[in-house]
Amino acid sequence: MKRWQADLLLLLAAAVWGFAFVAQRVGMEHVGPFTFNAVRFAIGAAVLAPWALRRRPRGGAPNGAAPGAEGGASGEAAASGGSTNGGGAVAAPPPASRSLVAPTLMAGGTLAGVLLFLGASFQQVGIVSTTAGKAGFITGLYVVLVPLLGLFWRQRVAGATWLGALLAAAGLYLLSVTGRLTFAPGDLLVLASAVFWALHVLAIGWLSGHLAALRLACWQYLVCSLLSAAVAVAGESLTAGALRAALPAILYAGVLSTGLAYTLQVVAQRVARPAPAAIILSLEAVFAALGGGLLLGETLSPRALGGCALMLAGMLLSQFPGPKKTRAAS
Repeated sequence: MKRWQADLLLLLAAAVWGFAFVAQRVGMEHVGPFTFNAVRFAIGAAVLAPWALRRRPRGGAPNGAAPGAEGGASGEAAASGGSTNGGGAVAAPPPASRSLVAPTLMAGGTLAGVLLFLGASFQQVGIVSTTAGKAGFITGLYVVLVPLLGLFWRQRVAGATWLGALLAAAGLYLLSVTGRLTFAPGDLLVLASAVFWALHVLAIGWLSGHLAALRLACWQYLVCSLLSAAVAVAGESLTAGALRAALPAILYAGVLSTGLAYTLQVVAQRVARPAPAAIILSLEAVFAALGGGLLLGETLSPRALGGCALMLAGMLLSQFPGPKKTRAAS
């Protein structure tokens, strides 16, 4: 695969993730947020399972391990400061991790699954009282939060990242803060989800160096689905009719957003360079706003559009590498 082809696959993944915010809004008209996530991530795990269970090719890379740059997160690209759902070559996992029930895989998948559950839950509950476009841009703040949270692990942060964080914060103010200096409740919940997405990215960035990526993904999706189902059974009502009505949106989120887009990212990032990949995946927020406008009739005020522009600029700026000395120290 050529690099431009890999970039196109990443752009497709970003588009799928962006339009997933529309699916989440539509699905929430029929079922509760935890029911939606329980079914969505169960489907995602089922979609990935055939690839995750494949035997390692003789002389090939470990199953699911892709050199290159969480997906989600896009996931793994973001571990180096990229998009939701880690840059650098993924090391071969220890022999035990090749089993789907290996203790190390189960422990790592449980940790990632709990963080995924928290991020997805806050986002799904918050999206009820905000727009798909705003949710997409606020969620995208995890791109900036990843390197900032890395300070707790003594990772140095480049000057461009600090400037990107300031631009993103200013954009968030314009996008979400009302005239009386208050956030809409949905915006605050989505902002909380961005913090957990960032923590999830950091966890995946560490775990992916030791575990097969697709098997780790299956475990985290399964854990997230079970936790969501437990909350849904305790606090949400569900009818067969409501589930049927929400099924198209859930299938999009489960099959395309959770299953297909993650696989596209893993395949593409075997070739794509980490920094450009992260920038492409951060366009997820733009596709969320586009989908909200085209499919849900959502509109943003000029002030909110200015906030989106600042947030996008901050996300992209945060991906610029620092001086070689700083990168080497990190």
